[in-house]
Amino acid sequence: MKTMIIFSNVNKWYGSYQALTNINAEISQGEVIVVCGPSGSGKSTLIRTVNRLEEIQSGQILYEGHDVHGTDANLNRLRSRIGFVFQSFNLFPHLSVLDNVILSPTKVKGMKASAAKKLALALLERVGMAHKANAYPAQLSGGQQQRVAIARALAMEPPVMLFDEPTSALDPEMVGEVLNVMRGLAKEGMTMMCVTHEMNFAREVADKIWFMDAGQILETADPVQFFNQPKHPRANRFISDLRAH
Repeated sequence: MKTMIIFSNVNKWYGSYQALTNINAEISQGEVIVVCGPSGSGKSTLIRTVNRLEEIQSGQILYEGHDVHGTDANLNRLRSRIGFVFQSFNLFPHLSVLDNVILSPTKVKGMKASAAKKLALALLERVGMAHKANAYPAQLSGGQQQRVAIARALAMEPPVMLFDEPTSALDPEMVGEVLNVMRGLAKEGMTMMCVTHEMNFAREVADKIWFMDAGQILETADPVQFFNQPKHPRANRFISDLRAH
C-alpha cells in the first residue's frame, strides 16, 4: 500500500503557544482517517498543515514523497493534488454552481471548457446537485453549498481529500446529506483525512481514528477498539463524555 502522507516530528507554535507537539503519523492510499478530540486540541491546525495553509516550525510533512514545507515545494502543484473542504464552503458568490466547479480545472489545469463542463456536471450529479447547476450559492442551503464545495474539490481529481469540520456550520438536518457524499467517496476508495465531531460517521467510515488533545495524537486505533476500549485515559474520558450526551 502506497503511503500518501507522512508526518514526522511535526511541531507548530503560535508565539509561545505550542499548537502541535511531535506529531508522527502516516496515511496510506485508500485509507479514511478521522481526527477527533476536544475543541482546541489541534485537529484543524494539523489538517491545515498538509496543504500548507498553516506553516510548521520543525519536522517534516511528506505528501506523495514531496516535502510540503520544504523551500522548493511547488505550492500550486501541491494544492491542485489535495482537495480541501472547509467549514465555511468558500464558494464564489458571483459564480453559478457550475462555474464554481469549472473554475479550477480550466484555470489551474488548463482543461478545455467543454471537458471541464462535462466533468463538473458528472460531479454535481454525484453529489446530488446537478439540478442546481445554474443556481448561485446564495440560493442554496448550507448543505447544498457544502456538497457543491465537495464537487469543486473533486474537479481537480486529487488523490487525497481533506475535510476540516465540513458539517460544523450546518443545521442538523443538513449534516446527513454531506456525510452521505463523504460515505460515497470512502466506499470508492478515496484517501481521506477528516476532522469531525460526527462520531457515528467516524465509527462507520474510518479505517483509523486519531485522537488528539493538547496538540498531540494520544491514540491511534480502529473504530471498534477506539469506541469500545480506548487505551489512553484522556480518550476514555472523551468517550464517556460522548456517551453522557
